[in-house]
Amino acid sequence: MEVKLFEIAERIRCLREILGITVEEMAAACMVDPAEYARLEEGNDDFSYSFLVKCAETLGVDTVELITGETPKLSFYSIIRKGRGLPIKRRKGFTYDHMGYLFRGRECEPMLVVAPYSEEEQNAPIHLSHHSGQEFDYILRGSLRMEFEGGGSHILHAGDCVYYDSGHGHGMIAVGGEDCQFLAIVLKGEKKEGK
Repeated sequence: MEVKLFEIAERIRCLREILGITVEEMAAACMVDPAEYARLEEGNDDFSYSFLVKCAETLGVDTVELITGETPKLSFYSIIRKGRGLPIKRRKGFTYDHMGYLFRGRECEPMLVVAPYSEEEQNAPIHLSHHSGQEFDYILRGSLRMEFEGGGSHILHAGDCVYYDSGHGHGMIAVGGEDCQFLAIVLKGEKKEGK
């Protein structure tokens, strides 16, 4: 299933308008300036998965509903076969396969992620993201440099893992000359005032 950027942007805009939320209020909730938010909502700029999570939280819907237009229906268990996760292509070549998208009322967002190796990124500052909750990342293949707000930088290799408060700035790039594949489990958090 290919998810088109414009379709996601249109769902966000429609829900925002139905709920009577202004562009400025959504921009503040998504931690971007109003002009950037407007470009994203028009489908003119690509957006990160963390942006989608913030939109879904603010609009009171499941993230998968924003991405696909469909509400997850399973509530006891769901099985996702190899290669059958919901593909999400966001953030400069990163690929995300959502591995729990059929289950409604999820308390986490399980993703199989591939961070592409890029020679240009190796000496550039790493972009930091923020989103509510906590995250667990387990490296399956390759190596990943994790950067944390405040200057902490760590290299993780296959079999290593990290658990962190994702409300603090965090970012990552593949290192070691090859793509890095990891399992990311994003645990939803309480929405805090002022964040």
